[in-house]
Amino acid sequence: MKLCVFQGTFNPFHNAHIRLAEYTINKYNFDSLLFIPAYKPPHKKCDESIAMHRLNMTKLAVNDVNNPKFDVSDIEYQRNEKSYTYITICELYKIYKPEGKIHFIIGTDAFNKIESWYESDKLKDILKFIVFERENNFDFDKYEYLKQKGYDFITETLEFNDISSTELRELIKNGKDYTNYVNIRVKEYIENYGLYKI
Repeated sequence: MKLCVFQGTFNPFHNAHIRLAEYTINKYNFDSLLFIPAYKPPHKKCDESIAMHRLNMTKLAVNDVNNPKFDVSDIEYQRNEKSYTYITICELYKIYKPEGKIHFIIGTDAFNKIESWYESDKLKDILKFIVFERENNFDFDKYEYLKQKGYDFITETLEFNDISSTELRELIKNGKDYTNYVNIRVKEYIENYGLYKI
């Protein structure tokens, strides 16, 4: 099995996440793409009271796409501790026994901090990163030093209507229309539970 992982806080899950996943699985022909919401992300402040909501919204959006190669994992919720990518990926190798390295979708904003991640040196050996541009006209040459250090990655530039989850939360908080950015079931969920109003 050729496995790709898309891990994130997904706070909330939005259409750009699906767009990245569809592009990736079509271009690289993975057998499975696994969305993994982070339960307690170590690099971000995240309200723990909304953790289950983030998982539920991810499931709603992914299930609505109805792509048989897409799945959502609650592996980090089962551990009930900080969500370190290295630990999660090691568990995935045991569960899925993938063919070759697991591929890992990541944006340039997060990849900029890759050397600060837990067991980053060990991630070099077990992951191939697919790095997506999050800034206009980003210079991927700035990552050459990471290749020299042994990080395995490829870069992608995808034209789409990107929005950060932070920007999306601000729209919701300020009562602005965000219909074009999220799946309708996710929007209904956010409104039913009154999320991101504070």
